[in-house]
Amino acid sequence: MIFYKTEEEIELIRQSALILSKAHGEIALLVKEGVSTLELDKRAEEFILDHNAKPSFKNYNGFPYSLCISVNSTVVHGMPSEYIIKDGDIISVDCGVYHKAYHSDCAYTHAVGNVNDEVKELLTVTEESLYKGIEKATVGSRLGDISFAVQQHAENKGYGVVRELVGHGLGRNLHEAPEVPNYGRRGQGIKLQNGLVIAIEPMINLGTRNIVQEDDGWTIKTRDNKPSAHFEHTVVVRKDKAEILTSFEYIKQAKQ
Repeated sequence: MIFYKTEEEIELIRQSALILSKAHGEIALLVKEGVSTLELDKRAEEFILDHNAKPSFKNYNGFPYSLCISVNSTVVHGMPSEYIIKDGDIISVDCGVYHKAYHSDCAYTHAVGNVNDEVKELLTVTEESLYKGIEKATVGSRLGDISFAVQQHAENKGYGVVRELVGHGLGRNLHEAPEVPNYGRRGQGIKLQNGLVIAIEPMINLGTRNIVQEDDGWTIKTRDNKPSAHFEHTVVVRKDKAEILTSFEYIKQAKQ
């Protein structure tokens, strides 16, 4: 069942998303050589709790951390650890915030130091594909229009689009209907209506789209061990132009 949000509910999600966006900015300050991914997780949790909110991911289906941190060939759901960030790494940080009974969700892939041009291009195209999808999140469009826009942009550049993992609705629950795949056909799927809140999140691989799950039951990696990127925004379907509730602005400020 799909829950369309009232303007009051959207305002609460917007407040959650602001805390989340600022948390991403705090994390971005620490994404550098010599820092462990566990340190990023600790800072995120501290920041979120300090803002009278909770990390959405912690204890979700037993996940023990506040962040999913996915390094290089890890696609998503990587666990924070003692791993020390190195020059040339790409670090995908996925975070959710629960505030006043509503969730928000956002992910960003950071390039650390001297990342090669091939991988930089992967990050650029993955972020572009996110915004291509968001452009289609308007009243009267179909869900497949979002999916197709993401897939077409990434595949036209020769990348693999992960199919087993999808974006999703969100609100009182972290994952709600509908699922939002990153591949599909134009004109297919539900007709989008005002007030639908969804997380659009392309997961794009430098090589093939094939993935494997690690023995920990969470970590998803590329089968060919090539890098993968992940960008995500929480958005509201609107009449003429989707409203993006999360922001990368604080991340970009932290990197200046």
